[in-house]
Amino acid sequence: MPDKFERPDLSRALPPAEPRWPAPALSYPVSYAPVEPEWEGSGTPLSHYLWVIRRHFWKILSFVAACAISTLIISLRLTPVFESTATIDIDRRLPTGVIGVEATQTSLQDADQFLATQVKLVQSDSVLRPVVQRFKLQEQEQEQLPSSLVQDAPVKLKNLKVTRPPNTYLLLISYRSPNPRLAADVANAIAHSYIEHTYNIRYRATVGLSSFMEKQLEELKANMERSSAALAQFERELNVINPEEKTSILSSRLLQLNTEYTNAQADRLRKEAAYQSVRGGSLEAAQTSQQGEALKKLAERLNEAQEKFAQIKAQFGANHPEYRKAASQLAELKAQMDQTLKGILRRVEIEYQEALNREGMLKKAVNETKAEFDRLNARSFQYQALKREAEADKQLYEELVRKIKEAGINAGFQNSAIRLADPARPSLKPVFPNLKLNLALALLFSGLLAVGAAVAGDALDRTIRDPEQVSRTLNTEVVGTLPMVKPWRRLSAGAVRNDSKALAPATGLSERMVTSYGEAIRTLRNSILLADLDRRLRSLMVTSALPSEGKTTTAVHLAMAHAAQGQKTLLIDGDLRRPGVARTLGLNGASGLAQWLLKGGCWQESLIKLPQAPNLDVLVTGSGSYRAAYLVGKGLETILQEAEDQYDLVVVDTPPVLGFPEPLEMARAVDGVLLVARAGQTQRKAVSSVLDTLRRLHVNVVGLVLNEVTKATSDGYYSYGYYGKYYKYYHRDQPVQQ
Repeated sequence: MPDKFERPDLSRALPPAEPRWPAPALSYPVSYAPVEPEWEGSGTPLSHYLWVIRRHFWKILSFVAACAISTLIISLRLTPVFESTATIDIDRRLPTGVIGVEATQTSLQDADQFLATQVKLVQSDSVLRPVVQRFKLQEQEQEQLPSSLVQDAPVKLKNLKVTRPPNTYLLLISYRSPNPRLAADVANAIAHSYIEHTYNIRYRATVGLSSFMEKQLEELKANMERSSAALAQFERELNVINPEEKTSILSSRLLQLNTEYTNAQADRLRKEAAYQSVRGGSLEAAQTSQQGEALKKLAERLNEAQEKFAQIKAQFGANHPEYRKAASQLAELKAQMDQTLKGILRRVEIEYQEALNREGMLKKAVNETKAEFDRLNARSFQYQALKREAEADKQLYEELVRKIKEAGINAGFQNSAIRLADPARPSLKPVFPNLKLNLALALLFSGLLAVGAAVAGDALDRTIRDPEQVSRTLNTEVVGTLPMVKPWRRLSAGAVRNDSKALAPATGLSERMVTSYGEAIRTLRNSILLADLDRRLRSLMVTSALPSEGKTTTAVHLAMAHAAQGQKTLLIDGDLRRPGVARTLGLNGASGLAQWLLKGGCWQESLIKLPQAPNLDVLVTGSGSYRAAYLVGKGLETILQEAEDQYDLVVVDTPPVLGFPEPLEMARAVDGVLLVARAGQTQRKAVSSVLDTLRRLHVNVVGLVLNEVTKATSDGYYSYGYYGKYYKYYHRDQPVQQ
């Protein structure tokens, strides 16, 4: 590692083309910016919640123990309460009556609705009021109201519980009381009151129904008599006993007449056709008639006579006796033929007239019968209506009389469908308070409440706690973590000196803490300077977002750790408003950076050498004024340029970034900025605002240092415990290293 190197110009202080730190999308002023980090719960590992529980373990345990003890004390001081239960069996298969429909009626489809109704009925005022009055439960159960209101108000027993076991027809009537005997008596009394009340309800309903039906009975009787009289009067008007039978006879007669009328029409048409044929003079038509047989024989004789006459005519003359005899026979046959034709025509005409007359008579008879049938059928409808009305009135009257008799009999029947299956007995053990259950619930809910409060408090915590959280919410690197050192709130560099009068020697537990802190400082130094060998830092600014973050202590120890490696180191106290380097190192510097800024001269003359750190030079602030703070920006650039050839690293302690302008100028002058934040104290909004401001100015932010890390603030603290153990094991016989 060379002792001399050239300090890079301002362009080298700017970030490269692809910086190692992300540039913010938005920039905010120096004051608190409205930056809302992402919700911590997203992506939070389960181990973090386990760490939160371990962190608050003793608080959680104390809260749970306090709740359990309080529950135990309260449970022991409570008055024991006993519970007795009476069991009601409801048989839905038994009928509700002994005769009529109720004797065969069962209701098996509405079991759930029926039992739910019975539960409400047990809790009704009509069932509970007699029991309350009998055992004088008003003072125990009723609210403190005027007596008049208590008497009129519906009775409610808060210690009564009515339940139905699933898939059963049982009702469990339970009552609680400090007196076990009273609890059993009240439960049994409520069961008996319920059974009696259900019987009274059914009896009153049956009696009321009977009374109503008796009132309707007279009206039904009058209606029945009126409809019967109307039916008898109608029968007398028709002069028949049963119009329905008469209608049936007419219907059969009309059917028969229709058949005969149809046959007469067919016969008339047949005879009319024969008459028309014969009337036309056709011999063939006459031969097809009923008298055609005689005509056919006569025609054959005529043909024979004509043939014989033709033969005689051919042989004999006109004067021959055979000729005259044959001619005479032929003429006689022709005369008979004509007379037969006329007779056939006359007989066919007579038959036709008879068929025509018969058809007309049947038609007239059909019309008359149909008219009579229609008239009687129309009156039959009216008769049927009167008959149905009379029968309905009679049937209703008889049914009502039967119902009244059945209701009277069933009203006095008390069946055993609802019965007391198991009477309540005094309990030997109280049901309240249940000590085991109360303690279990107290432990469960107090534990859940305490764990929930711890997790909710951790989720609502907006401070910086551990590196993983910083990387997730602020999108920046944590280059180191510094543990909390006790019994001091902050560790001073003088703690490593045995001749310090201001601080106690590092012995015992403090020795282990000093070792852990020193190892953390050296780790931080290596993490910063060894991160990028191609672009080494020659100047480092140590600052914070707010005061009292530990930046001065960190800067002092970082400079001493670098000097302990044999590297020339310069420590500059640039906090001109509240200097702390001289106080931390126990130095008395009357002159320093402030005098050089105001008066000029050689700043090397104000350097202070530390005997225990030969390679470390300190430039304190000196006795300055606020006017020097406005000059520190340009002055620091001059000092850094002149210190390039003399020192390997320049560490600058500056004021907090929020609220002061000079840290921004100083940040532009150095090669890198190290931001210090107190774990569990610094708000993320403040750190986020500082990071956004520095990135907007293109400042090289080296990273973030978490200071005062403890088990209560970070789940990664366990590593610091190994420093002390390792140191104690290997150096238990050696003094603390200088």
